[in-house]
Amino acid sequence: MFEELTGRFESIFKKVRGQGKMTEDNVAEAMRDVKRALLEADVNYKVVKKFIAGVQAKAIGSEILSSITPGQQFVKLVFDELAALMGGTAKNVRFHTNRLNIVVLAGLQGSGKTTTCAKLALHYRKLGHRPILIACDTHRAAAIDQLETLGKSLGIPVFSDRSKKAIDICKEGLEHARHENMSLAIIDTAGRLHIDEEMMTELRDLCTAAHPDEIYFAADAMTGQDAVNVATEFHRQITLTGVILTKMDGDARGGAALSILDVIGVPVQFVGTGEKPDGFEPFYPDRMASRILGMGDILSLVEKAQENFDLEKSQKLEKKIRKSTFSLQDFLDQLRQIKKMGSMSELLSMIPGMGGQIKDSDIDNNALGKIEAMICSMTIEERDKPHIIDGNRRRRISVGSGTTVQDLNRLLKQFDSMKTMMKRMNKIGSKRGQAAALKNMFPF
Repeated sequence: MFEELTGRFESIFKKVRGQGKMTEDNVAEAMRDVKRALLEADVNYKVVKKFIAGVQAKAIGSEILSSITPGQQFVKLVFDELAALMGGTAKNVRFHTNRLNIVVLAGLQGSGKTTTCAKLALHYRKLGHRPILIACDTHRAAAIDQLETLGKSLGIPVFSDRSKKAIDICKEGLEHARHENMSLAIIDTAGRLHIDEEMMTELRDLCTAAHPDEIYFAADAMTGQDAVNVATEFHRQITLTGVILTKMDGDARGGAALSILDVIGVPVQFVGTGEKPDGFEPFYPDRMASRILGMGDILSLVEKAQENFDLEKSQKLEKKIRKSTFSLQDFLDQLRQIKKMGSMSELLSMIPGMGGQIKDSDIDNNALGKIEAMICSMTIEERDKPHIIDGNRRRRISVGSGTTVQDLNRLLKQFDSMKTMMKRMNKIGSKRGQAAALKNMFPF
């Protein structure tokens, strides 16, 4: 969602690095460009004013003017201030180990609140918790059904009772969670299309009865500053402890993420990065600042790889590469692990220098799906021995995968080139060459 802002920052920094030395005039000109970029990204104007003043004070009052590499020093100052604007470091939530921990999720209708409940439960289950979802949204049609469906698909228990009021469901659900020895209860509350007194009264009563450890607000990042304004009102009413930004994979300009902490004093805790249950991750201000400035986010990329790649399979794959027995089936296995990490545009945005270029690149996020479909349309023998795929087989595979013969020809040609490169690299023992061969496989 920060592609446009990243492109603006990279353009500004390129101009700054081109300066032989930094003067007060240069700094002022650069900060005017930064100010314009932030305002166009829908960042709160008071936050922008404070941010610009902070960077200028440090730039003009420090050694940047006489620095050997003033451009790099300027980038560092902007990075530090941007990270500080979003909280500096991630907030670590420490739950109790000797009792049930309780999280209440609030938000407006349509913000993705119910889906976020399931994502949050899955996230904490990966960390060793035993979560349960409590369905207290008794107003929206099918809200309870939606939560039950999500819970069933993820193997997470859901407590619900369609015949009772929200506060009674909450009390009974928490008692049930304690009886079942659960370590974490996540309560889904009712939302509205707008803030009204009835909703806030019910929410306040529910929070009073639950005594939650955390109260999160699910804010739709697509609504920009409106999300900040609504979060401010919720915070005034029930004292939020954190914000979860949903739909961060959309085309929002990112102003909400940069404004919330400074405006209401509540940090962004998590972000939703996709529709799937695993499209959810903790919010790291320093990593986000690095990504916004086009410096990438290698740490998050490595964490995604560690989470989604099977070490044993990777070791077997390495042996096959060394023995030149790498097949299309092996490639399909790797492809599926890569897909679990997210879209190609998302992954490329984490690579330093790629953030601002993604918008202008012809990246087909469906390319991996096409390749997977073509390989799945092949027989086991064809996957092991691609050279037997003649004209008739090519037509059958392309029809079965919904692609063209040209697409299949391109895949087979690239796979053949990759295997040839792997053989050459094996002779000189270059892992870098193997990586280059894998990269050559993707048609974008």
